[in-house]
Amino acid sequence: MATKQAVVKQVSNGVTFMAKGDSGHWVNMDGPADFGGSNAASRPKELILFALGGCTGSDVVAILRKKRVPVQDFEMNLTATQADEHPQVFTAIHVEYIFYGTGINPADVERAIELSTTKYCAVSAMLKASVALTHSYKIEPPKVAA
Repeated sequence: MATKQAVVKQVSNGVTFMAKGDSGHWVNMDGPADFGGSNAASRPKELILFALGGCTGSDVVAILRKKRVPVQDFEMNLTATQADEHPQVFTAIHVEYIFYGTGINPADVERAIELSTTKYCAVSAMLKASVALTHSYKIEPPKVAA
């Protein structure tokens, strides 16, 4: 079984932190001024959404590329609902996958999302025990260069 490690360091006397994992890349985290932060970086809970989007997005892109699906551009919108009471955990997260291009078969998109959400995305697997995860997708025409 593999072991992963991370170090999280306080940057100032407030709630500004830097974190580094096995990849060796630093990520900044901060809070709002009224919580002792300097509002200079993403909040820790935002990073959970980033991680989910990055994980499932990587899977979906890799699967569609392997199937030679002609995706010109791709993005996701993630919407989280959080509890009103502390610790204000996320209770639901919806991922909207948006694909741009022509000739994209909806069945290929649906299968890629299914494989990511049920088999490959470790972040989805960790969250689904405590958060209601849902998804939808849209296929749009290619973006026009401005």
